[in-house]
Amino acid sequence: MEWINDLIFGSGVAHAIFVLALVISSGILLGKIKVFGVSLGITWILFVGIFLGHLGLGIDEHILHFIKEFGLILFIYSIGMQVGPSFFSSFKQGGITLNLLASSVVLLGVITTYVIHVVTGLPISTMVGILSGAVTNTPGLGAAQQTYYEVTGSQDPSIPMGYAVAYPLGVVGIILSLILFRTIFRINFAKENEAISNRDASKMTEAQMFSLQVLNPAIFGKTIHEIKNLTDKEFVISRLLQHDSGTLTVPLPDTLLNENDKILVVSNLQNIELIEALIGQKIDMDREAWNKLDSLLVSRRINVTKSGINGKSVGQLRLRNLFGVNITRVNRAGVDLVADPRLQLQLGDRVTVVGSEASIANVEKFLGNSLKRLREPNLISIFIGIALGVLVGSIPFMFPGIPQPVKLGLAGGPLIVAILVSKFGPKYGLVTYTTMSANLMLREVGIALFLACVGLGAGEGFVETVVNGGYRWIAYGAVITVVPLLIVGIVGRKVYKLNFFTLMGLIAGSMTDPPALSYANGIAGNDFPAVSYATVYPLTMFLRVISAQLMILLFL
Repeated sequence: MEWINDLIFGSGVAHAIFVLALVISSGILLGKIKVFGVSLGITWILFVGIFLGHLGLGIDEHILHFIKEFGLILFIYSIGMQVGPSFFSSFKQGGITLNLLASSVVLLGVITTYVIHVVTGLPISTMVGILSGAVTNTPGLGAAQQTYYEVTGSQDPSIPMGYAVAYPLGVVGIILSLILFRTIFRINFAKENEAISNRDASKMTEAQMFSLQVLNPAIFGKTIHEIKNLTDKEFVISRLLQHDSGTLTVPLPDTLLNENDKILVVSNLQNIELIEALIGQKIDMDREAWNKLDSLLVSRRINVTKSGINGKSVGQLRLRNLFGVNITRVNRAGVDLVADPRLQLQLGDRVTVVGSEASIANVEKFLGNSLKRLREPNLISIFIGIALGVLVGSIPFMFPGIPQPVKLGLAGGPLIVAILVSKFGPKYGLVTYTTMSANLMLREVGIALFLACVGLGAGEGFVETVVNGGYRWIAYGAVITVVPLLIVGIVGRKVYKLNFFTLMGLIAGSMTDPPALSYANGIAGNDFPAVSYATVYPLTMFLRVISAQLMILLFL
């Protein structure tokens, strides 16, 4: 039975894989346990690793370091790919206010952490670990550890210890803050729902279908191309019912509109009144009524799966001229967008095409429409991005007042490159599409490996550290969690008059905390917390990673 002893307590590769698999699987099982509807989720992997590390179960130091860093890169890069497409658009419209408030939460957390560091004399590295746990941000923990190692050439076990001690109350503290705000502001959910029903910005920008009768004499006899040049509003005329002949057609840019013609228009809700004023009167005629007029015309959603289409605009494809069909909408990540000629298509988009059966069959071949193609992972873009991320993260930057050169590291570099690649890659023909399940798998594997390694590395002295004063870290973490949320929450509600549902999503997003979002969605009964969470999440995640690194570099 010596082989069992070698497998469990040895030092080889098989031993390392066995221990990691044991830690991860046990942590995931424990993560399914909920107390008062709240679970620590995948963070249980960290606690299991600490427990087994305390019992003396460890793996080779070099193997541990490599797997931890590689897991961190996979996790960070996957997050960047997920948030990249919405990173820059999150600053538009009301997103600027939400992102400023979320950034304030990050900044106040950093200031509170530094004040506690000055008052208590705790090392800044320990305080950064407590900060990462208090705000439930694992990438910040990874960035701090990696930066500390680059600066000193050694590991500081107090960083993951501080994270582990502060994390549980961090999760609970965020949810308690939401409950406290509900009491302080005397929230009435019925009034909150009524207040947002008339200003749902996400609905206003989604593609909608409506019918018009051509009644404006100024456009009689003009082509669709000429009419669209009269306004800067985006709209697509999907079908045309000619008044004189009763013929139903898919209009082309040079198709003429005449008096009393009826058209089916696709545009944003916010544009309807202006388009109605330009063309004519809105009529009660839905899509089903149009479908009954002519069975030869069909509407179908087609998946863009050919890499040659990636990054090309709707206008560049010239589908109307080539196939006599009309693209009316583009569904991307569950949201319908108006098929404006300037809109660039990406692999994985689903376009709604109107035309004859034969024409649509040709368009399917042109665009690909192969689900099998979408399921194939684009590994080349992933590993090119990781290589560029490591390269960028290794570039040293010198700043006045900082003795050590500043590097983005294995956390910051891949994060920035992933955001840029996922946003701008399609424009230059780089296929960056991965299915949501593939991205989630890569992300979860990365974070699981990282947390397991962090726990095993910190387990040896964890109990001793907590007993010898580490229990105070729990209180420090609670202060770091609650103080920024109270300040920004009150400002957001009283000064910026944020809806409570939006405020809940803002708070959860500023802490990058899924359990808090789950709680907010549950009591709200709508998707407004999720919308504001998604709005602030990209920038917040970026700031959490960078601020953790800067605190180590500036104050170590």
